[in-house]
Amino acid sequence: MILQEITSLDMPGVEVFGTLTEAQLRNKLEPEKGIFIAESPKVINVALDAGYEPVSLLCEKRHIEGDAKDIIARCSDDLQVFTGSRELLEQLTGYTLTRGVLCAMHRPQPKSVEEVCRGARRIVVIDGVVDSTNVGAIFRSAAALGIDAVLVTSTSCDPLNRRAVRVSMGSVFLVPWTRLEGPVSSLKEIGFKTVAMALRDDSVLLDDPSLQAEPHLAIIMGNEGDGLPDGTIAHADYVVRIPMKHGVDSLNVAAASAVAFWALR
Repeated sequence: MILQEITSLDMPGVEVFGTLTEAQLRNKLEPEKGIFIAESPKVINVALDAGYEPVSLLCEKRHIEGDAKDIIARCSDDLQVFTGSRELLEQLTGYTLTRGVLCAMHRPQPKSVEEVCRGARRIVVIDGVVDSTNVGAIFRSAAALGIDAVLVTSTSCDPLNRRAVRVSMGSVFLVPWTRLEGPVSSLKEIGFKTVAMALRDDSVLLDDPSLQAEPHLAIIMGNEGDGLPDGTIAHADYVVRIPMKHGVDSLNVAAASAVAFWALR
């Protein structure tokens, strides 16, 4: 490792941990230079296991021989390790590093929808979900409950957003995913029936036997406040609702996704 003690918040290389916005880290103009931040030893190790490449590490001095030791040992000798006092690192990042270690990592090359969905039986489309916590939770449920792939529309939060990665506990590294640039209805061209999760009079219940009989389903989860666009619902093969009691009309999108994944697995 190349150990560098932070002497100034303007020190070259540390900006990825503090001053760069999520949009700047993502680097839309030059995606091959994009970076994301993984936080905590557990999440960083999941990313390394999945083949993600580290750029640099940030931790308190005490963690070099502690929580960060095994991570450093897994990486190349030219890994930059920035360190400093807890107070200085809090100034840099804007919050206390309760888990001690941050890792800047290269973003992977984007894959095509066809590549990600090849061989999949159950996929989820995250359509217009803007809250990073919800996106992270959906990924965690997708990994745990056997969803084969995740597609994310351009109107949704980036799955490699720092908070989404943290909430997912690294599940964003476990399930194949990519951006869906075209309409959701285009998934029919690669053999998927689409399931719009929506509260409509013409919707069928989640336990409808015809859903289980479908060999390939794309489950579409919509925006936290407004749900799915009318056009998406109109073009779906199925409109599905979760049966509820006590007058409750809907669940948070993260909770609803877990129920849908379990029922349609």
